[in-house]
Amino acid sequence: MPGKVPKVVVVGGAYVDMAIRCGQIPAPGQSVVGSELSYTATGPGPNQAVQAALCGCQVYLISKVGGGPFGQMVKASLAEFNVNIDFVYTAEAKNTGAVVTLVDAEGENTSLTYIGANSALLPQDIEVAEQIISESDVCLIHGRLPQEAIIGAIRCAKLHGTMVILNPARPIESNRADTRESGHLPVEYFSANILIPNLYEAADITEHSAAGIRTAKLIGSDLVARGVDSAVITMGKRGCMVVDRDGADHISAFEIELIDQTARGDAFAGALAAYCAVKDDVRQAVKFASAAGALACTKFGAIEALPTKDEIIEILQKEDTG
Repeated sequence: MPGKVPKVVVVGGAYVDMAIRCGQIPAPGQSVVGSELSYTATGPGPNQAVQAALCGCQVYLISKVGGGPFGQMVKASLAEFNVNIDFVYTAEAKNTGAVVTLVDAEGENTSLTYIGANSALLPQDIEVAEQIISESDVCLIHGRLPQEAIIGAIRCAKLHGTMVILNPARPIESNRADTRESGHLPVEYFSANILIPNLYEAADITEHSAAGIRTAKLIGSDLVARGVDSAVITMGKRGCMVVDRDGADHISAFEIELIDQTARGDAFAGALAAYCAVKDDVRQAVKFASAAGALACTKFGAIEALPTKDEIIEILQKEDTG
């Protein structure tokens, strides 16, 4: 809208990422030499917040870091991108979360995550930010946080009529793949306006097999039947399936030269939230977000790989004219 800056609040984990590029990812007992190192703030919270900011939104992040220098580094990095850090809380007695990522010559990656201060985000922290949530156009939430904090954020946003976009990743309490009963999510999750699981997360929620595009349509219909307004199931190179009460549509992925997939999902989510903060058109939002996710795969790293709004528009225009 002319004269109105869209406002997005992101609720997501914050980490420090040590990403190392290598010819191949080492097998157990094997040692390889890395060729490139990036050492940056990362995680769903910072990455998605920065992507929304790069798309022209006023962005607030609700997250928690440790009391040491890594926490200050995360906050400083966010401030550089004009992300508001008033609600990036500090847990003095904990370390900031950390991710060690290895990326091979084919762009495939593997990582090790230390949760750290993210486990200390509380429902009370969400309550402190209630006014910002109430004033925002979109509340973008990533599920890899304590479940009570996630539920608190969903309830707060719904109370104030703020659109909720939720990635239902396993909460921090689920440290092993078998600790969450298949298909079981709190009822609040299904009040989200847009649910954005990947195909495997969606299959787990609905107890379907993650077979492919046809299965994604069935899974999406199941999620909508449970209360979600729109289900956007991401499938990497196979694109996305968008399902709502108007039907189901497959959005193809963009053809790009793959360098590093680290930031793909976060670029997608942040761009989706930015588009939805301006216009209520989920299919066009998914196409915009897919372009952002594709562009993020053409560079090495996380935050440094995120595209600007102009770059996203350019690839969309090329797609339309091509």
